[in-house]
Amino acid sequence: MARADKPLPSLDYLEPRVRISKLLGWLGYFGLMLTLLIHTVFFAELHGARTWVILAVQLVPLLIFVPGILAGSPRTFAFLCFAINLYFIHGVLVCFQPGRGLYGGLLVFLSLLYFLAALGYVRWAFQMQRVRNGES
Repeated sequence: MARADKPLPSLDYLEPRVRISKLLGWLGYFGLMLTLLIHTVFFAELHGARTWVILAVQLVPLLIFVPGILAGSPRTFAFLCFAINLYFIHGVLVCFQPGRGLYGGLLVFLSLLYFLAALGYVRWAFQMQRVRNGES
């Protein structure tokens, strides 16, 4: 027996969720970039490495997604979920280094914030597009 399709939620239900999840995604995304920037410039022990090289390696993968994130593209939010996992892993590894737990915890928190907000945003934004296109 085939499973019946569930009806799509109304726009009144979807619009606030899309708005809040997009804002939380932006907070996690830009907070992660700002955290990496501040830590690298002011606190990191680079052992003679050039600061701009380290920043480029850390930030370029995130900066690639800026136009799509600012435009609110659900596909960009979804693809960035793959890249953000690298920063989550980095944060977990940093948490186990003595004296760097706060920095690692902040990386983990911001990457998780982005990831969870992006999951909600992608789902609700695509549902909202379907509702606006006349599907029920």
